[in-house]
Amino acid sequence: MPEGPEIRRAADRVQKALAHLPVMEIFFAFPQLKGYESLLQGTKITRVDTKGKAMLIRFDNGYTMYSHNQLYGRWYVKQAYEYPKTNRQLRVAIHNEKKSALLYSASDIEVMRDEEVHLHPFIARVGPDILSEDVTSGDILTRMEAFRKRKWAHLLLDQGFVAGIGNYLRSEILFVSGIHPTLRPMDCRDDQLILAADAIIHLMKQSYETAGITNDLQLVEKLKQEGLTRSRYRHWVFNREGASCYRCGTEIEKIMAASRRLYYCPHCQSK
Repeated sequence: MPEGPEIRRAADRVQKALAHLPVMEIFFAFPQLKGYESLLQGTKITRVDTKGKAMLIRFDNGYTMYSHNQLYGRWYVKQAYEYPKTNRQLRVAIHNEKKSALLYSASDIEVMRDEEVHLHPFIARVGPDILSEDVTSGDILTRMEAFRKRKWAHLLLDQGFVAGIGNYLRSEILFVSGIHPTLRPMDCRDDQLILAADAIIHLMKQSYETAGITNDLQLVEKLKQEGLTRSRYRHWVFNREGASCYRCGTEIEKIMAASRRLYYCPHCQSK
């Protein structure tokens, strides 16, 4: 499933393609949305926001289109009325005179008035979005206190804590913070909590800026020069089971937590 940085990058592409030019045509695959096609035709898209893994396309007539990619959804940006070769099912198509933004395979799509967006069940419960809102380390530390009894391995996947963190970011945040995945915020030292708050913000932003790289960028350049492939230099620990930790040389281990893969270094993240 795409995580917050991937959705924000997709939103950037959609906004660049569609903002400020009139919508020539809009298509919705689902019958309950067909009535909005004529309502949105001729409008302009003012901006494209994100809230974690959800995208919010804002139209200048007071309406917003909400979409959540879930597991299989994917946005494509093409030249006007050009469609990709894919077996995916087209769910939404937005065309202007130059570009088309096409959403395939997603099933969670709604159109609502701007003033109703905050009432949407997902938007209402989700935590702050690092990439679309002004969020500080202090804000994250305050939120940790409210979730202090939750195990980190579960907490970081809870979109009600911080929006947009998914499986690879979970492992990477815990590694950079030196936190064992079975611990809870209440089990951690103050310095670990500060590291975790900083890591949540820093790694989310770095992943967005680098298309998914969470490893130290200086180390990444060194590993590239050594001939390592992207899959080997991209992350500190995620998807590196059996490989040596870049910091201490200990073998990276994998466990299952919240029914998903989690990777950690038993030395750098001791209990």
